[in-house]
Amino acid sequence: MGICGHLAVPGKCLVVLGLKLLFLVPAGVPARSGDSVLKDNITVRQGDSAVLKCNVDNKVSRVAWLNRTTILFAGSEKWSLDPRVILMENTAATEYSIKIQNVDVHDEGPYVCSILTNKKPKSTKVHLIVQVPARITNISRDITVNEGSSVNLMCLAVGRPEANIIWKHHSPRGKPQGTHKFVMEGEHLELTAITKEQSGSYECIASNDILSPDVRTVQVTVNYPPFISKARSTGTPVGQKGVLQCEASAVPRADFEWYKEDRRLFNGLNGVKIENQEDYGNYTCVAMNTMGITNASIILYGPGAMHDVNGAAVLPRCSVCLLLTVTLIYLLKF
Repeated sequence: MGICGHLAVPGKCLVVLGLKLLFLVPAGVPARSGDSVLKDNITVRQGDSAVLKCNVDNKVSRVAWLNRTTILFAGSEKWSLDPRVILMENTAATEYSIKIQNVDVHDEGPYVCSILTNKKPKSTKVHLIVQVPARITNISRDITVNEGSSVNLMCLAVGRPEANIIWKHHSPRGKPQGTHKFVMEGEHLELTAITKEQSGSYECIASNDILSPDVRTVQVTVNYPPFISKARSTGTPVGQKGVLQCEASAVPRADFEWYKEDRRLFNGLNGVKIENQEDYGNYTCVAMNTMGITNASIILYGPGAMHDVNGAAVLPRCSVCLLLTVTLIYLLKF
């Protein structure tokens, strides 16, 4: 289709041809004597408005704004079909400016204000640069792995200027914040021989100093065998219920079993009824999950004794009233 087929206003074919011949200087052709070429860059954020200014005087006979080879305005007459492009009317008499509203990346490029004065063309060239805030387009899903495995996390982002990506690690809830916390740069984060301390949330932060950074999170869960962190008993007289406590750190969550010598106790988690002297003695807490199994042995004494896995017994009449031994038996295979 020819030039006339793209006109916003019918009957302007000859005028368009005249403007193109009058105003445009093909690329690579040296500027003629009398041409005044001014170069300028205008930088705006995506979604904002851009104002392109052009200074004129009372000697100007014709003036137009062009984007590459497309005429936007000729004088006060609009030629562009884009409703976002408007002529700035409340400006000084020596200014011929247009505004592009809601700027997008396809608006980036060269703009020319062509002026004809005393039959000698001049032009003001403006290059519009559109900045785009950083935005994360793809990120790894939440993942669950076994301790000792390798993990590769990915985070892709776009932006103009190019987005910078950093990773931050945050410890799981219940653990001291800041422990094993680090900052790494790059789209890919590789964790080799991962440990339980490296579980938690991994933040991908994409930024290019345009608006606020884009932040998304990947949750990394590390399975590991039980580790008994607390095992204790309380001194209990005959006829009352003795309390046995056993706590373990594990992922998945540990299941517990209690044994008296070689006999399994189904009510061990709720306490042990001390009916006679034979109920005192060695009790074993067994913690297990799909990753492994471990146990802790507790000796239940009479009144006045209390002990846990982290400290010595506090006794009024004896020096040692609780023996605790933690032994790793074997790893279960499922």
